Amino acid sequence: MKEWKGMLGEKEYVVRELTIDHVDDIFRIQDIVLGSLENNDFLSPLTKEEYEGSIANRLMVGVFVEEELIAFRALALPEIDEHHLGFDIGLKAEQLDKVVYQEITNVHPDYRGFGLQKKLGLIVMELLDASPYSHVCATVAPFNIASLKDKLSQGMVIGALKKKYANMLRYVFYKKLHEDRKLGGEVLEVKMEDTEKQQQLLAEGWIGTSVMQKEDVWYVTYDEKGTY
Repeated sequence: MKEWKGMLGEKEYVVRELTIDHVDDIFRIQDIVLGSLENNDFLSPLTKEEYEGSIANRLMVGVFVEEELIAFRALALPEIDEHHLGFDIGLKAEQLDKVVYQEITNVHPDYRGFGLQKKLGLIVMELLDASPYSHVCATVAPFNIASLKDKLSQGMVIGALKKKYANMLRYVFYKKLHEDRKLGGEVLEVKMEDTEKQQQLLAEGWIGTSVMQKEDVWYVTYDEKGTY
């Protein structure tokens, strides 16, 4: 089994694929993280069945310090139904079985500030580069800046902004695997709070490609989509 190693301050960590034996530890971390959040709307916890599905498909990695799980990141093969994120980014029904979701990242509060979420993002993208999947999708709440930056740092783009998961507003991110996006074209900056303007641009075929803060106001940069 492949491993990735590094340092968290003076402590060494190792990243490896998780197995069914880690389920109890996964829930321990999830409960700790949920208890530390000021805004629980930012995190949609997964069920035991969902974690077991990710593990069975070899789509889950964890970070260990002295053999203790301190963080994890899960991908998942979603159920194909009318709520599938592939529909939100314009895919056809016959393409949906090649779509994988970025589901969740949890980092123990004691180990925040080391960029673990980004490190794990790069590792799961490495795994996906060698996979048969065509697209990776994810959802992020507006103003969840850390998660927005995390997805963008992996080359994902915003393809939709709509209500998902019990009527909560979410950006729908995606990335085409095995294909690079061509840059160029017109660029617009829109206030993150301006939902209607963003939805208009997305409906016209624009994609969100970055976020920035100017004088305490957050903006999303939109590019002409082109063929991506």
